[in-house]
Amino acid sequence: MRRPLFLPTARQTNWLLIVAFLAIGEALYIRYMAIENLNTELACQAGLQTWLCTAFRVSIVFFNHEVFGWAALGLALLNFMRPSLMLAALALAAAGFGVVPHNADLSALAAGVLILSLARPTSAAG
Repeated sequence: MRRPLFLPTARQTNWLLIVAFLAIGEALYIRYMAIENLNTELACQAGLQTWLCTAFRVSIVFFNHEVFGWAALGLALLNFMRPSLMLAALALAAAGFGVVPHNADLSALAAGVLILSLARPTSAAG
């Protein structure tokens, strides 16, 4: 007997959409309010200690090392091998964070692998 394909229900799809929109929204906020905003960027580089400056510093380091893209690709490959809703949500969030600050090469590949994971059978546990 064949196992059913990994197909999230309507409720699970709505949660995945919420995760994706929140991740992309936060990435857009950090990009346009901290990284590309000259006043905020200069204040953060001068030593301002706020959560936005901390997010700015972390996102710059992560961008330079392509952490978002590699994390998205790793999570998407894990989800491809053993599909689960949690792995799909984490990969989707990482891919959303990776696309916005121009780490789109690995993040787009991760999104493609996520799409392919919908054609995989679910795990034996359910």
